[in-house]
Amino acid sequence: MDVAGTALGILAASWGVVMALSPILQIRRILRRGSSDDVSIGYLFVVTFGFVIWIAYGATAANAVVVVPNVVALLVGITTIVVALRFRTARAWGGPRRMDGPERRETGPIGKDRLASPR
Repeated sequence: MDVAGTALGILAASWGVVMALSPILQIRRILRRGSSDDVSIGYLFVVTFGFVIWIAYGATAANAVVVVPNVVALLVGITTIVVALRFRTARAWGGPRRMDGPERRETGPIGKDRLASPR
């Protein structure tokens, strides 16, 4: 490989590692909020499985530029899933909702939702 190709490969792998670490921002947000209710667990599983496929491809092609960032991404992805599952509330899983806050709704006379009046 020529110098330009090698340099581009190093740049791509380095940026891939930065991208692989970016879900740490989501982990930080989950920890600060104490909830992962607004995080799509399905999305995390799909993306994380994609990293496994890229690692397999990179390994068969003996291409560290593909393997290294995807291994980092896989580890961070698994960590993100674990944290997201740990901080999931019953509400996110379809469990009972609290009915004492302003989000409580009542059905109006023609079936339209309206906010409940304060008591």
